[in-house]
Amino acid sequence: MTDANQSPPFAANLLLADPALQGALARSGVRADGDLAAWGARCGEAEAFDEGRLADEFPPLLRTHDARGARRDEVEFHPAYHALMARSMKVGLHCSIWDAADAGHPEPSRHAIRAARLFMATQAESGHICPLTMTSASVAALRAEPELCRSWLPKICGRNYDRSFRPWFEKSAVTLGMGMTELQGGTDVRANVTRAAPNGRAYQIDGAKWFFSAPMCDAFLVLAQAPGGLTAFLLPRFRPDGSINGLRIDRLKNKLGNRSNASAEVRFEACFGERVGPEGEGVKTIIEMVQLTRLDCVVASAGLMRFALAQATWHAEHRRAFQRRLIDQPLMRAVLADLALEVEGATALAFALARAFETAGSDPQAAAYARLITPAAKFLVCKTGPQFVCEAMECLGGNGYVEEWPLARAYREAPVNAIWEGSGNVMALDVLRVARKAPEPAAALIARLAQACGADAERLGIDADLRGGERLARRACERLARLAAAAAIAEDQPALAAAYLQSRLGPDAAAQPGARDLRGVEDLLISRIFADPDGAGAAWARAKSA
Repeated sequence: MTDANQSPPFAANLLLADPALQGALARSGVRADGDLAAWGARCGEAEAFDEGRLADEFPPLLRTHDARGARRDEVEFHPAYHALMARSMKVGLHCSIWDAADAGHPEPSRHAIRAARLFMATQAESGHICPLTMTSASVAALRAEPELCRSWLPKICGRNYDRSFRPWFEKSAVTLGMGMTELQGGTDVRANVTRAAPNGRAYQIDGAKWFFSAPMCDAFLVLAQAPGGLTAFLLPRFRPDGSINGLRIDRLKNKLGNRSNASAEVRFEACFGERVGPEGEGVKTIIEMVQLTRLDCVVASAGLMRFALAQATWHAEHRRAFQRRLIDQPLMRAVLADLALEVEGATALAFALARAFETAGSDPQAAAYARLITPAAKFLVCKTGPQFVCEAMECLGGNGYVEEWPLARAYREAPVNAIWEGSGNVMALDVLRVARKAPEPAAALIARLAQACGADAERLGIDADLRGGERLARRACERLARLAAAAAIAEDQPALAAAYLQSRLGPDAAAQPGARDLRGVEDLLISRIFADPDGAGAAWARAKSA
């Protein structure tokens, strides 16, 4: 392979090879060793990447009926998808922030540990993350109905993936999906017309959902109009008597990316459902769940950016042009260093946000950070992802654009997190809403962030932008997230924080990677893309010596 001037296949321990991730964990009080290092090795090996490729190349199939004409509405997946699900559930990506089995981890580290596992798992394959994210986040909504939560939580916390199509109460572990949006309303869920009529202690639900996420799950959180208004419900695939519920899958979406994961259009025909929270408080019941899924969007997008950076740098290390390795050529180094700085910011911001989620219940400052920075971080990191992967793909030239190489799949995957759980405009409006509702905590947070990274809060003008209304909401949202990222980097990398602040928020900031003046930290950034080869795994060491 080296004789043909082609880079060898990439494989590395995704934790031990990543100084930015190790630093983010250290700031959260988590050691980069033990089970986490083993997970990094597993996610970064050739077999995991190949499973990701197969799950994407052979997307799920809908089987509406069995051979005898009976309605089934099942979704079939390639074995590689099931292998990914089994591995990720074994380490608790779907439950570890709630699971008593993880009680050995100090409470303030659970979000960070799970975020690290998610960050690495999404580099192997992103599509299977969807049901894991929703299962984990669903508990936040189910807690509004304590008895229901007590019934489901032991199954949610099961670690042995059970792909069988049978009632949830017969299984050792379950996954949960979600169905909020309808054809006529989309983001405006208050325009939903799906109806929920009381039927004894339960409800009968009739209607349709235009986007129904992960329809192979064992139950779904949905919004429907009850007599008291828009309400949240838990809708299982099977009724309490063991018969199949009236959930009809009309078709699977043919998506640009996220192809290993099924998304569907569905109808509810006299479906059995159980209320979650009071009637009329559906949005309030769901919102904490949505906050958790948005955190996962940030972490997963940061992980995908890290994967793209690793692929681009790996290629530049091994590819020669004009008698020199690409990595030794100044302009390529400028591009890679700038991409590396973007990953430093995204990683630091994602884990600072995870830390805020850890202590938000007892720390008002952490709660204010989580409320304001979650939509801002999702806006910045998830919208940066597609352009970032495109630039990394360009570092590989034509190889990057070919489906057999991994960045084509990553490029198709990158946009979904910016759309799912609220598009860019929704995130900007959420930042505006939070700042207007609690202006003093918002102003105090901005001042603290500016102080942490040596920025001039007044010159940045974020407060003024927030007061400028919807017209400036995107500008305020992006600049707030950039400031929060700089503050997170500054905790242990002040030189990189200064370069990030100047190149992203300074008067000479440029839009394109490699066009920004990083003020002499290029070599430091390049050195931090990969850790010492001895920590990155045998594959990296072999490739370096080839």
